[in-house]
Amino acid sequence: MSPDWKQKIGTGPSVSWPTGIGGKGSEGVTGNIRNSPGAIGYVELTYAEQNHLPTAAIKNAARQFVQPTAAGATSAIAAFSAQLTQDPRVPIVNPPGSAADAYPISGLTFLIIAKDGPDKAKRTALKQFIQYVISDGQATAGTLNYAPLPDGAKQFRSATATAVDG
Repeated sequence: MSPDWKQKIGTGPSVSWPTGIGGKGSEGVTGNIRNSPGAIGYVELTYAEQNHLPTAAIKNAARQFVQPTAAGATSAIAAFSAQLTQDPRVPIVNPPGSAADAYPISGLTFLIIAKDGPDKAKRTALKQFIQYVISDGQATAGTLNYAPLPDGAKQFRSATATAVDG
């Protein structure tokens, strides 16, 4: 999102931090935060809550300080609905100012699934699971600190279901 950041720090799953320590995955980052008094890090909300880590309210584009919640992430996703219809890979970062309750550092999780394979029963079971996750399973997403998808983001369901029909 920032050209200055890209030049100085880099992009991708592993960057050249100018200071501090990194951790492998959310568990590694969580462990480093817990073991380093005063540390600041970024992990999934579930990891922060399960490990009793304090969280920070972050100022969003509406100039509101918002704590990380599943509802705040859903609001952030909804704020990008027009862009997501064009490209579902759009970063969910710093939603427009009209989304006062949107958490400014949110993101979508994607599944990469082969559309064919030798075991039709497994493909069928996987398709049923995915359909559950993006339909009825949305009701339990919040209990796991995952943001239920706003209606606009659910439109990709048919593309997903078609991809695993193979």
